[in-house]
Amino acid sequence: PGIKLLLFPSDTVTDFDFSPFDQLLLATGSADKTVKVWCLSENGQDLPASAGVILGPEGCQVDMLQFHSTADGVLASGAGRRVKIWDVAQQQSLTELESHGDQLQSLAWKQDGALLGTSCKDKKLRIFDPRAKPTASQSVQGHENNKDSRLIWMDASDYLLSVGFNQMREREVKLWDTRRFSHSLLSCALDSSSGYVWVPLCPGNPRVWVAMGTPGCIHWLRLGRLARGGSCAVGAALTLSVNQCVTEGKTQGAALVPKLALDVMACEVARVLQLTDSFIVPISYTVPRKSVQEFHEDLFPDSAGTLPSASSQEWWAGDNKQPSLTHHVVLFPQDGSGLSSPSSSLTSPSMAPSVSTTSGFASSSSQRSLQSILGPSSKFRHAQGTVLHRDTHITNLKGLNLTTPGECNGFCANQQRLAVPLLSAGGQIAILELSKPGRLPDTSIPTIQNGTPVADFCWDPFDLQRLAVAGEDAKIRIWRIPPGGLQKMLLEPEAVLRGHTEKIYSIQFHPQAADILASSSYDMTVRIWDLRTKQEVLCLKGHTDQIFSLAWSPDGRKLATVSKDGRVRLYKPRQSLEPEQDGPGPEGSRGARVVWACGGHYLLVSGFDSRSERQLYLYKADSLSAGPIAVGTVDVSPSTLIPFYDEDTSVVFLTGKGDTRVFVYEIVTEAPFFLECNSFSSSDPHKGFVFLPKTTCNVREVEFARALRLRQSSVEPVVFKVPRVKKEFFQDDIFPPTTVWWEPALTATAWLTGSNAQHQMLNLQPKDMTPVSEAPKDVPVRKYAPSSVYLEEKSDEQKKEELLSAMVAKLGNREDPLPQDSFEGVDEDEWVGRHG
Repeated sequence: PGIKLLLFPSDTVTDFDFSPFDQLLLATGSADKTVKVWCLSENGQDLPASAGVILGPEGCQVDMLQFHSTADGVLASGAGRRVKIWDVAQQQSLTELESHGDQLQSLAWKQDGALLGTSCKDKKLRIFDPRAKPTASQSVQGHENNKDSRLIWMDASDYLLSVGFNQMREREVKLWDTRRFSHSLLSCALDSSSGYVWVPLCPGNPRVWVAMGTPGCIHWLRLGRLARGGSCAVGAALTLSVNQCVTEGKTQGAALVPKLALDVMACEVARVLQLTDSFIVPISYTVPRKSVQEFHEDLFPDSAGTLPSASSQEWWAGDNKQPSLTHHVVLFPQDGSGLSSPSSSLTSPSMAPSVSTTSGFASSSSQRSLQSILGPSSKFRHAQGTVLHRDTHITNLKGLNLTTPGECNGFCANQQRLAVPLLSAGGQIAILELSKPGRLPDTSIPTIQNGTPVADFCWDPFDLQRLAVAGEDAKIRIWRIPPGGLQKMLLEPEAVLRGHTEKIYSIQFHPQAADILASSSYDMTVRIWDLRTKQEVLCLKGHTDQIFSLAWSPDGRKLATVSKDGRVRLYKPRQSLEPEQDGPGPEGSRGARVVWACGGHYLLVSGFDSRSERQLYLYKADSLSAGPIAVGTVDVSPSTLIPFYDEDTSVVFLTGKGDTRVFVYEIVTEAPFFLECNSFSSSDPHKGFVFLPKTTCNVREVEFARALRLRQSSVEPVVFKVPRVKKEFFQDDIFPPTTVWWEPALTATAWLTGSNAQHQMLNLQPKDMTPVSEAPKDVPVRKYAPSSVYLEEKSDEQKKEELLSAMVAKLGNREDPLPQDSFEGVDEDEWVGRHG
């Protein structure tokens, strides 16, 4: 499988840690002095583009992180000389511990969650009780060399292991009893190296531990004379045995696989993942046992489950409940999946699959408790944008006009053809047939001679051969394309609409009524035209500055505008020529766009704030004056985000002219309102991006959107798909009945006289496909026989008795004489005695 990258645009990542209660919750620290918390996808297909929570900034870069071992959403971070304890759910600091004497080198929570240990460059080890006081409750001189050090607790015991360097620059290990913290119980120098300090990894058994050692070697250390409970009698002798696993590659890092993934029936007590320059290598540690048919309790003491014992607030208030234990649970996935490795100490380099949830462990509650801040996820979050094969591209496109006004999308398309403005004099527009992909001829192609530079243009949704073009001469020209496309230069328009007194900004056809067109202009008016009579029928007023964008509501009853004066206006054109409502819009004056969302009950505006950051604003259409109910910052870029909203899925695609990325969000009517989905990125900037009707999508491949991307000299189709396993079924949750918006619902006369109508609906389900909602449920296949089968197995003696009984039953209890009874013997006198 391909490797997915979690991108950090800000700075270098310095540390990261997964929550022990939610395998999808990742905290990262970076050189930008912040802590970020990410909610990853379940199948790993797509990764979030931004963090769900950002904590900080700190005074310097964050060097270390560790989630709390018992409380949900508690995170410790170390930056410089200071340690902070965070409540992730509340996005605030619970406490800041006293400043250390020098740079922090490591920190570690005790398994019961009561204490926190740290090691520092001032050569001291410190123990903190963060809830009692910010100062250290204990401290001791640790390793003699301050080059580096690491600290780890021996599970819930009072013992600490530290690794560091002595005065001879030898790497050494020390064992500490926090009840007698004045000196170490054991000190052992292991090797000399100028490299990094060992990284201690405790596999969950207080008598054994693993450490990452020299390049090309993993050390396994076993501590003797330490009782199972982690206690040690005063004066008892301690021994340390060391084993080595020589590896092929140079070790760059190491991590322990969770106990949930271990094959306990094979007596696997630990598995280390070794990071090398090129591979991730699993290394398995097993204890030889004669029988592997039974669970060996002595190797696997009860372990903490995946449920937190307290919330962050409960823990901070003094709750000391211990982690829930799982007693005698077989810790391997039910379906046999998991991180697998052979019994040998070294396996071939490979990336193992993800760990499955194990029976006996409930699903994490932290995902629910933190869901309020990380937000719900969208079914389209794993959407994949893909450029289709080059055979479908239109290439060798020359002389593009790349200076169209900001209110123009750059080019436009319908089901059959697309229109592209050219840079040549006279406002020429090239008409290209989508049914004829390939390389365009080097010679000139037939075009529309508009006669004046193009300001905006759009296709009639109900007449695929009619193109409306707004010019800088304040006129709108209506052009009719011959069937099959342009064969020669088109010089005369079908109609010319006159009425505006200044340059036109934008034009848009009515979504329900045929022959109705709206236009906005520098004369601060929005005019509505009847193309049958070629006359202006309505003139909307009330604007005081440039009109950036206009949009009809889906039912065609209302019209919204956003303008440079920082206002969003809502009109009911047939009832009043003045705005019915207005409200605050984007502060920036660089440009803005508006579209209707969520069935026409909401308005989505893209624009800029006062710092030129691109933002999204969501309004309730019936209360514009209250301002936006949600505002989201996208990024910083000079081009206006152009939204393309899909009413069927409530997904909006946003990109700007000159961008290389298409942002994708699902719009919902409750917090957090914007559900981020996987974005589409390209290597070079596009000059325009337009979407085609839903009927052009291949629903069999779960393709829910299809677009055209205009490049410097080509046009390429881009499809957006949702990865699904059962593609043989129609994904009716992705494809609800769609509106037949390419057919008018009423005439221009009917709409102007006050009539309203709705489009018919079309079911996109192919006749030979079954909806996935009606698909038969999968019956899980049991890979292992139930325990009752093994319990009912019979011993050898039982099998022998059953075999004899079966043989006797087959022979029966017969009274017939035996064969030898019919033989005749000899007389007594025939017997001859022999004497010796």
